[in-house]
Amino acid sequence: MQHKIMIVDDAAFMRMMINDTLTKNGYTNIIEASDGQIAYELYQTERPDLVIMDITMPNMDGIRSLQAIREYDRSAKVVMCSAMGQESMVVDAIRYGALDFIVKPFKPDRILQTVKKILG
Repeated sequence: MQHKIMIVDDAAFMRMMINDTLTKNGYTNIIEASDGQIAYELYQTERPDLVIMDITMPNMDGIRSLQAIREYDRSAKVVMCSAMGQESMVVDAIRYGALDFIVKPFKPDRILQTVKKILG
């Protein structure tokens, strides 16, 4: 079965970059969301195998969306991704259930390494 991955970022170019990296490496079942609220709503209907989510976004930030998704589904696999590599955000993300934290800018290999580690 093809893994379903949701990319959540308010920057369209960042979604496109991650999408391109995943697609070129065989992950083609990809959903995108531009903010945390949309991600939370899509999670409930789409049930992706993995969520790669930015922290700083309008409407609902990534930390709040992570909390909502994990409240809805304790087994949700979420990786946080942000240019703000501040220790407190990393700690919050991990405390609320994120499996990993990727700091922007990142190399495509970093995304692939994380996806393969989590999805096998």
